Amino acid sequence: MPANILVVEDEPAIQELIAINLEHAGHSVLRALDAEQAARMVREVLPDVVLLDWMLPGQSGLAFARRLREDERTRSIPIIMLTARGTETDKIAGLESGADDYITKPFSPRELVARIKAVLRRRSPQLTDEAVEVSGLRLDPITHRVSAHDMQLDLGPTEFRLLHFMMTHPERVHSRTQLLDQVWGDHVFVEERTVDVHIRRLRKSLESSGHDHLIQTVRGSGYRLAAVS
Repeated sequence: MPANILVVEDEPAIQELIAINLEHAGHSVLRALDAEQAARMVREVLPDVVLLDWMLPGQSGLAFARRLREDERTRSIPIIMLTARGTETDKIAGLESGADDYITKPFSPRELVARIKAVLRRRSPQLTDEAVEVSGLRLDPITHRVSAHDMQLDLGPTEFRLLHFMMTHPERVHSRTQLLDQVWGDHVFVEERTVDVHIRRLRKSLESSGHDHLIQTVRGSGYRLAAVS
């Protein structure tokens, strides 16, 4: 599934080469030449992945990674460090700064795309193309179909995204604000009660297969999808 990827790289030729290969792989690419430009972009649009060069003018990639991890809004964004520094000490420093992965220059475009796919699978499974199944309920993001017991279920686009997110994060309690950020988008301003409306619609769509009870209300906290029926 296409991801929104921020490439923070101060060498324009390298930045453009990375961007072209990511776009060929189907991703959308944002470009920044330094940490401050990247910070402004992150404030405007929350990326799905940050590719972060270690050596940047001004604030280093390590410092910017720590900055992202210290902010609640950006704490869970997957970060892949890009650097020519390949010693074990450097890798440990990169990972301890908050990076999810570390790739040493030069690297092949195929390796980079594979690393991005792997980190998304770990951090943001709802952004991958892999089908997910919970208690006999199956969702396929490629065909955009939801089925249960050989029965096709009809869901609206928002209910589909909501179910996909909850199925890829089972048993976790999500507040209305978290669901709005993850399903509607970080900069989409809608009422929190909108979530309640779509939860009701989702439950209604799951009634025919008997899976509506998987969507549980946690009083005072939000909603969760039960992994066991």
